[in-house]
Amino acid sequence: MGYIPEHMLENLKNYKYRGADKSLVSRFVLNPFWNWLVTLWPLSVAPNTITLTGLSIVFFNFATLLYYDPLYLVEREGYSDPPRWVYFSWGVGLFVYQSLDAIDGKQARRTGMAGPLGEMFDHGCDALNTTLECILASRALGLGRSWWAVASQIATLANFYLTTWEEYHTGILYLGYFSGPVEGILMIVAIYFITGAYGPQVWDNRIWTTLHLENVPYISRLPNLPLNEAFMVFGAVGLGFNIITSYINVLRATRQSHAKGGNNNLTARHDSNYPPLLLLLPFVVSTAIQVAWLSHPEFNHSWILHSASFVPFMCAWGLQFAHQVGRMILAHVTGTGFPVWDWVWVWSLLGAVDANLPSLLGRAPVFQTSTRNTAIFVWVTLAISLLTYARFVTLVINDITNYLGIACFTVRKKDERGVWRRVGEEKVL
Repeated sequence: MGYIPEHMLENLKNYKYRGADKSLVSRFVLNPFWNWLVTLWPLSVAPNTITLTGLSIVFFNFATLLYYDPLYLVEREGYSDPPRWVYFSWGVGLFVYQSLDAIDGKQARRTGMAGPLGEMFDHGCDALNTTLECILASRALGLGRSWWAVASQIATLANFYLTTWEEYHTGILYLGYFSGPVEGILMIVAIYFITGAYGPQVWDNRIWTTLHLENVPYISRLPNLPLNEAFMVFGAVGLGFNIITSYINVLRATRQSHAKGGNNNLTARHDSNYPPLLLLLPFVVSTAIQVAWLSHPEFNHSWILHSASFVPFMCAWGLQFAHQVGRMILAHVTGTGFPVWDWVWVWSLLGAVDANLPSLLGRAPVFQTSTRNTAIFVWVTLAISLLTYARFVTLVINDITNYLGIACFTVRKKDERGVWRRVGEEKVL
């Protein structure tokens, strides 16, 4: 019942991480800092421990939102504005997360623990962080429970999916001159700090008015959007640019593999029954399911979008996405086929169909007959999504550690007699 076919376990030993980071900020500013930061960690600390520490900080930030803004989780309109220091803590926490996420690979090379497990663990934590930061950033921007927050979730997850899709087909994790893990995170950190200094209402100011450009020819003809909506438009432009660059990289890799020939994993992927572009559809389908559920026609507004069900809905969506991209990364490190379908979507599909029965069949929903029943359905979906992802993580970690003879959170390997030894000792496999 594991996720890795037994005949594909051998590919784990052949996996090697390949990355390309073109970011000038990363190269000239952050990387020297990261090189110093990793030296503060003892060699006895496992890379995955560093990764999990960073994610724990994000969980703490998310907990402060729910504690200081309880209206986010109750059936009432409006919000409680958290203390200003909370926003600063989100900014510091996200920067620390970025730093720890950047040095876990460096620690892996220092300790000789680099491999597919670290790749899986790192991407899994990044996938979880993506949704949590969408919720936090939407709150900091004053977007709250709105379609703008949903658009933020879609754009952010799409960027993550694109990067994973690109890595699967090229074998390389590309980070461009402007990437989410570097510049994108720094922008969110800046948003948290600005909100901490001036409050969420600062994002209601109009962009051209704030920049004193509202009377400049040509610019004055453009919509004078609020700052938070302008930021969303900027994100949409960035997403479009990433789609183009990712497609170019995949197209180039496909042509090169066909020109060289051979029987390597990348060639097999490019010769599969599914053209690379077609493998973007799983994300489109899964997103369409969530949007259809949110936009059901009952009353004038969605019960989920403007209720306490919004946060658990977003979290369930994020867990399902983490399961989806986790299987994509697993397919990458094991050389297996691309996961086109994910059964974890079924529960959300059921919720979307049930909520839209009035427009589909002209009858009332079967399960979501009231706000309370809808909330129960959403929370059950969250529980199922959480258990599914927890099962995935547990089984994959067990498969990889048992086959490679390594530990997840300690710098140890098994020798030929099955005895655990620290990395670097003699007779270590």
